[in-house]
Amino acid sequence: MSNSVMPTYARMNVCFTHGEGPYLWDQNGTRYLDALSGIAVCGLGHAHPKVTEAVAQQAGRLVHTSNLYRIELQERLAERLCEMSGLDNVFFCNSGAEANEAALKIARRAGNDRGYQCPTVLVANGSFHGRTLGTLSATGNPKVHAGFDPLVAGFHHVPYSDLDALGEALNANGEICAVFVEPVQGEGGVVVPDPGFLTAVRTFCEDHDLILILDEVQTGMGRTGEWFAWQHDGARPDVMTLAKALGNGVPIGACLAGSQAQTLHPGSHGSTFGGNPLACAAALAVIDTIESDGLRQRASALGERMRAGFASALAGVDCVADIRGSGLMVGVELDQACGELVGAALEHGLLINVAAERTVRLLPPLILSDAQADQIVTICSDLIRAL
Repeated sequence: MSNSVMPTYARMNVCFTHGEGPYLWDQNGTRYLDALSGIAVCGLGHAHPKVTEAVAQQAGRLVHTSNLYRIELQERLAERLCEMSGLDNVFFCNSGAEANEAALKIARRAGNDRGYQCPTVLVANGSFHGRTLGTLSATGNPKVHAGFDPLVAGFHHVPYSDLDALGEALNANGEICAVFVEPVQGEGGVVVPDPGFLTAVRTFCEDHDLILILDEVQTGMGRTGEWFAWQHDGARPDVMTLAKALGNGVPIGACLAGSQAQTLHPGSHGSTFGGNPLACAAALAVIDTIESDGLRQRASALGERMRAGFASALAGVDCVADIRGSGLMVGVELDQACGELVGAALEHGLLINVAAERTVRLLPPLILSDAQADQIVTICSDLIRAL
């Protein structure tokens, strides 16, 4: 491995040369079944023909002009996302962290408009929102914070899926302006909130005139069986962030805002590359494909199939603490650290991930076949039993 790349990742010693559908091939010609999708990015798998065609055609026409001018594809994409979500407008950027930064600026601006000295956002323990200083400070994981003090002020962390904790925090701090949560905590270990939690948070924000921000960077774009995870509960946010699967690997992020969160204006935020024609062409192809191929419904059915498969295959295995998820976000939590399973799965031609040290996290593409889903369950179950 090259020493010229800054060592911000503990990379595995495998290098992929090409992919097709749910498969990747390395430099030795070995094929791997990808149950991670580039960390929930390649929801349509690799080298999807419709995305490939859209990107190739657009690259031959126009890649970039800047946001000093109108961009037709950006306007079309914004209209589609607003129709899908019921929100009013969109700011485009290049990543989930950037989308979350935009959401935090919306909240901060709202708090400043109210005259708050330190506008504060309620965030959850165990959350992950990005690696920039702002999103890192919002993230509820001390390991992510380590070495980057002083953190950005204006965040109050509370337990996830705990409505009482939100009320206690509000009583203790009169300058809270927003609540910022993930509908399902991905990096936290595929943690699914209690039933009705998002709806209760929606009501809580309405009752106390707070902005509800939902981080759908990992859960959005059909991953949980709906376009956005909040749609399972009808808990429409005031602000929602997207990235990852929106471009199927082409970098693009989006921050959507409703009528209660219109705080940004010309000069208050921006992005050089955000929403350029190439990225928007890819995103429009992704939306069209998910819709035309019924992939949201497919994600829901496959997720149920995989969780049922794990429940059957791992019945009576003492180290299994929980099997959970939503759509094709599947987590198998063990009672011990299990990072070594990532390397063991690689040796069996399978790409997986371990989140929060002891949860096998699976984020396979939405195009998976039943047989491929069953293969993932079989390999992972065998490895867990061996552990």
